[in-house]
This record gives sequence, structure tokens and C-alpha cells, in this order.
Amino acid sequence: MNTVAAVEPRHAAGQRIRERIFRGATLAAALLVLTLLGGVAVSLIKGSWPAFAHFKFGFLTREIWNPVTDQYGALAPVYGTLVTSLLAMLLAIPISFGIAIFLTELSPSWLKRPVGVAIELLAAVPSIIFGIWGLFVLSPILQRHVQPWLIEWLGPLPLIGKLFQGPPFGIGVLSASFVLAIMVIPFIAAVMRDVFETIPDVLKESAYGLGATTWEVIWKVVVPHARTGMVGGIMLGLGRALGETMAVTFVIGNAHRISTSLLAPGTTISASIANEFTEAVGDLYTSSLVALGSLLFLITFSVIAAARFMLLRLDRRALSSV
Repeated sequence: MNTVAAVEPRHAAGQRIRERIFRGATLAAALLVLTLLGGVAVSLIKGSWPAFAHFKFGFLTREIWNPVTDQYGALAPVYGTLVTSLLAMLLAIPISFGIAIFLTELSPSWLKRPVGVAIELLAAVPSIIFGIWGLFVLSPILQRHVQPWLIEWLGPLPLIGKLFQGPPFGIGVLSASFVLAIMVIPFIAAVMRDVFETIPDVLKESAYGLGATTWEVIWKVVVPHARTGMVGGIMLGLGRALGETMAVTFVIGNAHRISTSLLAPGTTISASIANEFTEAVGDLYTSSLVALGSLLFLITFSVIAAARFMLLRLDRRALSSV
């Protein structure tokens, strides 16, 4: 005899109520994120408006930063932020990719876990520790051994030679880029490793069965399937590099000027705010620092939006090719 379990009306009503509560809670959480983001944007716009109203477009194009005469320009911090982050990513992405590939495809089983734990522990090191290490350990090494070599061998070259000219200070844009690269490598490598581990083994085994080499499996199976996650990891590292404060403050030199040489001191938006916000006297000075923060917010938002747009185009291209 077939029997159908009847649902009690009271139990069904309770389920519907719990479902509504759950949906409402998740919607509230999503709206809370948008509200916080909007609140931050509004606060930055309100605080930076006096500076933009006073200097207008010149705030973005001027290099000067003189609190004595109340003349401010964001060009040097913006330039330093973009250059240090770009150089850090150029250094960090290949190394992070190599670490992730080694851990997932090439590493012996006895070495995989120690290296993976070391990467995760490196990501947990506070940024101020990286700054102190960069100032007292990395900068002297760069000053004595690396920068003189760059000046001697790359300085005389055409085009790129100007990037490696000048005295070897030890601190500067290049030093800050090295520190940032070391800081973001654990984040990018960890994300890439986790993404690579999600690829089904049957795909790789099928490629090996067809006679593919390890190199071909990596570039024709692993990388295409992990493309979205790889970009996500790179964006995570780039966000960390753009907003890093203390580590960069220690080693970049904190000079509000633009130099063609990567060996010269410079500054970033985060370092400028951290160094001067507590000493800012006057509404225009404070507003200019808040304006720097709004520019950093805009740069980060634009980078993430560009990454999402690129991923959408890649996904559409992949679907159209199927």
C-alpha cells in the first residue's frame, strides 16, 4: 500500500516563514555592502570637494605639494602608486604562477605541504614587518649590490637607460616595488594554487593519455580552465599593492616629486596620507589628503571594473568558440 506523507499545515507555514527570514537576511546583507560602499564614496567626495573646487583639474596635473603655501597636487603620489604597483605585479605574477604550478603539478608529495604552509604563513606577516625588513635588510643589499649593477649595465642603454640612472640611494621606487612584490606573492600564489587544484584530474589525465607533455597540459588544460580564478588572484594582489601603506612608507623615500629613475625616492597615495594626515592643519590641507584617498578609491574601483569587463569578454569568446 502506497502512503504519501502529508505535510502538516503548521510545519509548512513555519518553513515559509523561515524561508522569508532567510531571504530577507541575505538581501539585507547584500544591501549593507552596497550601503557601506556608497557611504564611503559619499564621505570621500564630501571631504575632497574643497580641494577639487579650489584647484580644479590642476590638482590632478600638478606635482607640487607644499603645505606652507597651501599648494597641492596629486600627480606625484598617483604616479608613485601606479608605478610601484605595476612593477610589483610584473615581478610577482610570474613567481606566483611558478609556485602554484610547482605545488599542484610538479612538487613531490613530501615537499608540497611544507611549501604550501610557508606561503600561507608569509601572507600572515604584518606589513610593518615587511617595511622594517625592507629598510634594514633589503635596502642595503640593493644599495650595495643591485643598484650599482643596474646603473653600470642598464644606465647607458637607450630608452630604458633613464630608468636606472642616478645615485644608488637604496630606498626609492624600485625598493618599494620589490617589497610590494614579496608581499603580494603569497596571496596570488595561494589563490592560483587553490584554483589549479579544482581542475578535474580526468582532464589532465586525458591530455597525458593523448601524448601531451607536462608543458602542454599546463598551457592547454590547466591555464584555460583556471583563467578566471587566476585573474581573481592577480586582482587580489593588485588591490593589496595599490593600498599598501606602512611597508611602502619605510622604503620609498617619501619625496613628493616625479623622477624618471626608478632608483630615486618617491611617494604613493597611501604613504602620503599616512605620513601627513595627523599633521594636517587647515581645511584645504586636510581636504587635499582626503582627495588623495578618493583618487585611490577611484583607481582601485577602475582596476577591478576593468578586470571584470575583461573576464566577461574572455567568457563570451570562449562560449562563442565552442
